[in-house]
Amino acid sequence: MLRNGTGWCEMRVQTTIEIFDYWNRIRGAADAPLKSQVEPSAVPHLLQSLFILERREGGDIGFRLAGTRICDLFGRDLRGERFSSLWANGQLADIERTAMGVMDHAMPALFNATGYSTVGHQASFEIIMMPLRSPDGACDRLLGAIAPAAAASWLEIVPLEFLALDRSRLLPGKFDKPAPAELRPINRIVAGKSIHFGQIMRRMVSQLLSVEAR
Repeated sequence: MLRNGTGWCEMRVQTTIEIFDYWNRIRGAADAPLKSQVEPSAVPHLLQSLFILERREGGDIGFRLAGTRICDLFGRDLRGERFSSLWANGQLADIERTAMGVMDHAMPALFNATGYSTVGHQASFEIIMMPLRSPDGACDRLLGAIAPAAAASWLEIVPLEFLALDRSRLLPGKFDKPAPAELRPINRIVAGKSIHFGQIMRRMVSQLLSVEAR
């Protein structure tokens, strides 16, 4: 786990710990660093697992950049793709609202998610999103990382179909920021394999979320 000035953050993956530490260092006394302060040469060993999201004119949030390891996980180039497209259908609005909230309130968020492959594999992931400011002072981009919680050889061969959110929370910052907040816990889904596993799992997760929302 990572310990910061306000307590324990339940961050367990080295990639997310290191990029969060880097983001904290470059922001200094500010609530978020300028996007121009991010220097890829400072974290070369993390670049494959990093992404940058941007708020677009249409009001959605899309990938401006995505590391090669992230693109390999999903079997395609994610640049320009909508961030919410990686997630279970019933969670698209929640994911986009959370990303917008990270920008609007300049507070980083940590996700725990389960990734499902097209043939039934499952893997746990840790995902972090941290706000970046433009020269005009607005937070309109996010620096983030996606990393598996444990090594799995199949991740190098079989692409992920989608991610399902298990848990999300805001991370405590410096300067009297509030303690981590549990956002919306999502029950983990377990299902057997089938030929159309990815499509079936998307429907099951969406149906579960619809029931929970009533």
